[in-house]
Amino acid sequence: MKNTLNVAYFTMEIGLESGIPTYAGGLGMLAADLMRSAADVGLDAACITGCWQYGYLHQKLQEDGSQIYEEMGWNPAEKLEKLSEVVCVQIENRFVKVGCWKMELTGELGKVPVYFLDTNVEGNTDDDKAIMKNLYGGDQTMRIKQEIVLGIGGVRMLRALGYTDVKNFHLNEGHSAFLTLELLRERDYKDENVRPSCAFTTHTPVKAGHDVFDYDLAHRMCGDMIPWHIKKLAGENALSMTELAMNLSHDTFGVSKIHGDVSRQLLGNNKVGYITNGAHHKNWASPEMKALFDTYVPGWRQNPSLLAAHYRDLPDDEVWQAHQAAKKRLIDYVNANAHVQFDPNCLTIVTARRIVPYKRPELLYTNMERLKQVAHGKLQIIHAGNAHPHDNFSQDVIRHIIERAKELKGIVNIAYLPNYNPDLARVLTAGADVWLNTPTRLLEASGTSGMKACLNGTLNLSTLDGWWIEGYEKDPEAGWRIGPLAQTLNADDTRMIDAEDLYTELQYQVIPEYEYPNRTRWIHRMRRAIALMGTFNTQVAIENYKKMAWTN
Repeated sequence: MKNTLNVAYFTMEIGLESGIPTYAGGLGMLAADLMRSAADVGLDAACITGCWQYGYLHQKLQEDGSQIYEEMGWNPAEKLEKLSEVVCVQIENRFVKVGCWKMELTGELGKVPVYFLDTNVEGNTDDDKAIMKNLYGGDQTMRIKQEIVLGIGGVRMLRALGYTDVKNFHLNEGHSAFLTLELLRERDYKDENVRPSCAFTTHTPVKAGHDVFDYDLAHRMCGDMIPWHIKKLAGENALSMTELAMNLSHDTFGVSKIHGDVSRQLLGNNKVGYITNGAHHKNWASPEMKALFDTYVPGWRQNPSLLAAHYRDLPDDEVWQAHQAAKKRLIDYVNANAHVQFDPNCLTIVTARRIVPYKRPELLYTNMERLKQVAHGKLQIIHAGNAHPHDNFSQDVIRHIIERAKELKGIVNIAYLPNYNPDLARVLTAGADVWLNTPTRLLEASGTSGMKACLNGTLNLSTLDGWWIEGYEKDPEAGWRIGPLAQTLNADDTRMIDAEDLYTELQYQVIPEYEYPNRTRWIHRMRRAIALMGTFNTQVAIENYKKMAWTN
């Protein structure tokens, strides 16, 4: 194997396919799309992640809205190639063996290997075999063990695989920041020997989302790997993985323009830049849209920017028919899996995402009488999104939506689809007429699901946060915004203003344009939405990382 590598991309999770549940949410989906685009452009890259035996939970909805969850296990031997290399990391004064599995992503111009680290290795204790079992599972002690394996074990595995000269190490979130400790050990414990080869992307706009470990725990778990000047690198009072990543990287990036602004304040670092996330165009376009683009935008698979240059070449009737085929697939899925019958000719709104408070999943139901007035017989609503079994907020949200579906029966059809995974996401983003996103402003780092919707001619209806600020600014004809950009005085005021604006947009903009007989205006917007994907794709993101982050 060659000994050089341009980019080693470290990520705690990756969402390559539904049958490989080594992901929990958008962080993993983005990592997979970036690696697909890296293969498309022929980048000399490799990805390091965890071979989580359990990452995604299978969700079953009860009639009353309560949920039952089962761990969805899988057998890596059925999906991945087992490698012979084994390395060791020291945890709590003992050596833990780390094995590796491989999957290769093939793109237009090259291949990118994804290496899955595994501690379920012969010779490890049962406790150590379980370190890489549950993604984000367990307490702080388990989390720091996992991050030792990912960071320190990941660098050692690269060396064992023959990559003696890695030009750029990329830290996708702070989980992998311990890789810098291994690089310090390799490079005479001199920060200036490590910093030029590391770049860091932060995805989290709230303090609670950043991993912080007590120093007593860190010293007990990491032992001699903790350098003498750790408090200078990672914080005086506790070991912040984000601070460690920032201080030993030459640059730190947010994942949208607004998230870069938020991160500079949150992290106290005015040098934080940004590279806006994207979606992989070939992975998320429906079969019908792919056929349409192949006909009228030749070369789009190799160069997705052509979608922006040639969107006007897409004929109205063929755009509509391609979308209607994807919509029929979605409606058929709903009618087969939910206790409600949807109409393929009715305006269909989809809102699907991880259920957390800042995403305001119940904003649409703030004023039930207003919703009835606006939506009566004119639209149908699909919800999807997983809730953690121990998260009372998210459990309650799903129960409330099921209750509202019953209350609004005969007025507005509402379906909640369980098991939001990549396969279902493809059906939803391709088949929706409108993609609804309602985050509290400044708390959505990026939000790539709306990009996947655009690719399929689905129109965004979203608050101005994350990527949609940039998308809407680039072309207001590609969708609609909810509420003003500016923050109001408090969260309740913001919620009430945004809810009323949502109803107003639906009543006077969205529904009339969809109901207009020839839908010329609607299809015009669909083409403009597709055009946005000439900019908001992971190939553009990869090129920006090559220019700004991977400079060695």
